Amino acid sequence: MYEQYNERTFCLNHPLLGHKLTTIREEVANTDTFRRITREIGTIMAVELTRSLPMTTKRITTPLASMSAPTLDCKKLCLAPIMRAGMGLLDGFSDIIPLARIGHIGLYREHSTLEAKEYFCKMPSKLDERLVILIDPMLATGNTAVAALDMLKERGAKNIIFANMVAAPEGITKVNTEHPDVKVYTVAVDEHLNENAYIVPGLGDAGDRTYGTR
Repeated sequence: MYEQYNERTFCLNHPLLGHKLTTIREEVANTDTFRRITREIGTIMAVELTRSLPMTTKRITTPLASMSAPTLDCKKLCLAPIMRAGMGLLDGFSDIIPLARIGHIGLYREHSTLEAKEYFCKMPSKLDERLVILIDPMLATGNTAVAALDMLKERGAKNIIFANMVAAPEGITKVNTEHPDVKVYTVAVDEHLNENAYIVPGLGDAGDRTYGTR
């Protein structure tokens, strides 16, 4: 189920998502807990975000009879995590969509300017024929998300949704303005960004908490 934040942004209000996000927000959550729960959140998000995939039927034979059974009627999805933090959510998505093609987007945030800098991008072919799910745990300033969406569109992607766990209003506005054709799905919209462009109350640096770095 979705709760509409604005015309292009939706909150996933599944009870388990809310509970699990609370678990990893807590400062006492260690690296193992953060990594495991983030993966579980990715799995639930994947189920919620694929509700509208086109379906068809095919004839199959069960141990008892033949039947027309439902099956997906679309080209394999593309999961596109923004490295490195997006890799934690990717694991949960790929658990439930194991046949998805996986691209990788390498961006880092220049601390002095907060601008996103590209260092890597590798995508599967025929992006224009695939639903592309851009994956990043946090939507803060929106600079990284906008840069990643630019990169995807430059490579032919036409049908993109952006999945994240926690978003700031400032980042949502940025993505909605720069890429109004992209729907944003999040678990929670938090209060604001602080002077260092971290989401408040947020959950800290998702990459550092996933991999135990500082």
